[in-house]
Amino acid sequence: MSSQELVTLNVGGKIFTTRSSTLKQFPASRLTRMLDGRDQEFKMVGGQIFVDRDGVLFSFVLDFLRTHQLLLPTDFSDYLRLQREAVFYELDPLVDLLNQEHLLQPRPALVEVHFLSRNTQAFFRVFGSCSKTIEMLTGRITVFIEQPSAPTWSSNSFPPQMTLLPLPPQRPSYHDLVFQCGSDSTTDNQTGIRYVSIKPDNRKLANGTNVLGLLIDTLLMEGFHLVSTRTVSSEDKTECYSFERIKKPEALIMNKTLKPETTLMPEQSQKKK
Repeated sequence: MSSQELVTLNVGGKIFTTRSSTLKQFPASRLTRMLDGRDQEFKMVGGQIFVDRDGVLFSFVLDFLRTHQLLLPTDFSDYLRLQREAVFYELDPLVDLLNQEHLLQPRPALVEVHFLSRNTQAFFRVFGSCSKTIEMLTGRITVFIEQPSAPTWSSNSFPPQMTLLPLPPQRPSYHDLVFQCGSDSTTDNQTGIRYVSIKPDNRKLANGTNVLGLLIDTLLMEGFHLVSTRTVSSEDKTECYSFERIKKPEALIMNKTLKPETTLMPEQSQKKK
């Protein structure tokens, strides 16, 4: 059978059409013996090779043969059954990848937002299990601090004009960030007010409740889901909002040292001689 010839398989009632060369990626597998007529378990029925196995799982086997990668859906759970199919077809590289089941399963990314409102000030601390989430928030959040403008020789205005100094949130570690907004109620004037802006929203907010709502909306738009709320401390009434996002697993790629074997056609072998 030519390596470019199309082959139609009926696997458990599901029809697949692919190239012969795709199925013969691994000469030691049963699929290669099937095409070469060396495995009597597989029969040709109505122009199709009938395979009495699970057709849904075979779609993942065929995808692996085409790409040499194993990428499964987020909600996939039939690891043992798929491994059994890989063993049946004698695809050792696929069996090896499935032995890394812990790498294939989706992992949740967790975020906790601690919020404390005290008089006219609000304090935020965000914890993340994934440092990339904290980096994303750090790049979007800007704290603006009011400062008096530098006086000029011709300036007789009173009170002095205020400018906003942009600052990033503080990063105590790779997995958390802190910032605050509002004004110090102990002062009589309005100097030193801290505003917070979260991209792509351009508003500069000083009210802690408004900033909290914008921060929650940002996390929801990033695919996080609010899973719980609680009061961390009954004394200072710190509120905690917990979020979760299921992180999709990355594709596992076959070890490059395990290259599929190639067989020489008779004409090629004669040329090499």
